[in-house]
Amino acid sequence: MSHQPQPNDPLRHRHPATALSRREALRRMGGGFGYLAFAHLLAEGASAAVRPSEGPKPSSPLTPKPPHFPPRAKRVIFLFMPGGPSQVDTFDPKPRLQAGHGKPLPLDTSKLPLHKQYGSMMASPFKFSKHGQSGLEVSDLFPHVASCADDLCIIRSMMHEDPNHPGGCFLMNTGSRMFTRPSVGAWVTYGLGSENENLPGFVAIGPEQPLEGNRQYGAAFLPAAYQGTFISDMNDPIRNLRTRPVPLQQQRQELDALQELNRRHFQVRQEDNRLSARIESFELAYRMQSSAPDAFDLGGESRATQRLYGIGDKATDSFGRRCLVARRLAERGVRFVQVFDTYQSFQPWDQHGDLRGGHRGNALRTDRPIAGLLKDLKSRGLLADTLVIWGGEFGRTPTTQGGDGRDHHPYGFTMWLAGGGVRGGMVHGATDEFGWNAVENKVHVHDLHATLLHLLGLNHEKLTYRYAGRDFRLTDVFGNVVRSILT
Repeated sequence: MSHQPQPNDPLRHRHPATALSRREALRRMGGGFGYLAFAHLLAEGASAAVRPSEGPKPSSPLTPKPPHFPPRAKRVIFLFMPGGPSQVDTFDPKPRLQAGHGKPLPLDTSKLPLHKQYGSMMASPFKFSKHGQSGLEVSDLFPHVASCADDLCIIRSMMHEDPNHPGGCFLMNTGSRMFTRPSVGAWVTYGLGSENENLPGFVAIGPEQPLEGNRQYGAAFLPAAYQGTFISDMNDPIRNLRTRPVPLQQQRQELDALQELNRRHFQVRQEDNRLSARIESFELAYRMQSSAPDAFDLGGESRATQRLYGIGDKATDSFGRRCLVARRLAERGVRFVQVFDTYQSFQPWDQHGDLRGGHRGNALRTDRPIAGLLKDLKSRGLLADTLVIWGGEFGRTPTTQGGDGRDHHPYGFTMWLAGGGVRGGMVHGATDEFGWNAVENKVHVHDLHATLLHLLGLNHEKLTYRYAGRDFRLTDVFGNVVRSILT
């Protein structure tokens, strides 16, 4: 499947008379639209596009599109842990570190472009044990996730080249270390559209913006309709949505009038994707008034379900709510949901010191909600076609920093996948005996992205967008599907 690009010079044509007519119309109708949910979407820098409900119906950017081949997964939930969870303290046990604790690392690291001088080997302060019929080894940081061991595909051989947070986050979330590129969720909604015209196709959830803000969930040069809608306040996720001082019939008439003006405007100013995404988002906001409150309202969930996610407990309530909202959005047809574990800082897993206390606190907040999400999806029959991904932008060194911490480490780290056509109860790849380098069945971030798209029925080499004279894709000129982890 090849998607046709749109011209990228939206200011190429200016017709003052037409523009003034639009502005005057917007000014006069602004009072009514101010109460629409779109006011919040604009404030958050998010947009999504849908079909007008009346008159000629141009194709919406979010209209469902057929995949390249039959998919194993229909949707994705990406649990992103910024800062860098330590692989040797979570899912990749290293007895060699226990035996060599306090001794120099017997590897030559002098030529590495990373940081400073490395300390001595540091044994994990956490105990590993086997779980499930598969016998997967998980540390005692994650007792609840460990109970789902037979659903996990643990990739211990993740690797890339950037040891810094911005570059690592961009690479993991957009496929590029330095340049502004569309996010994974934007590529997915561009390739497949949305299953629910009344909700955004891509939603990002976090109590605060991630590092570098919306570049991690943005659309870059893709049409703006594909960028993520960022949700931060679980008590009032889409502000003004419940307030309706303007009757729906009047809103409909105002929207139709505005759409007619814009259809005329587009005849001379062809396919301005930023403007069209904003205008069409009024339509989304109109429909969200009836659909979104239900999607974000957790009051209808049973007490047992809320307990499963840790809602009501101080340590787990916040992340538990985000995970439960992710499930509710996924079951309502939102194509890509990304949950950012931002909490009182941009990089909560970044333990350069006090790794024991920092990782223990982070796991306490997230372990029970993540396991609750997996179990809830499975009990509802959704895990089979929902791909769940867990991980950060890199791992951490097996050596010490600051006495009781670990430094950034992209050369060998761990992520795990579950559901959505991935084999459960297995380990893929390996790092060396110290947990330093990925040495067996290496998986670069480009390979992870290629595999994610493949599970959704998309060929990563064919999902392209022409911009600035070049066909871009999520995996650039790299990436191989990791077929050995597929069912």
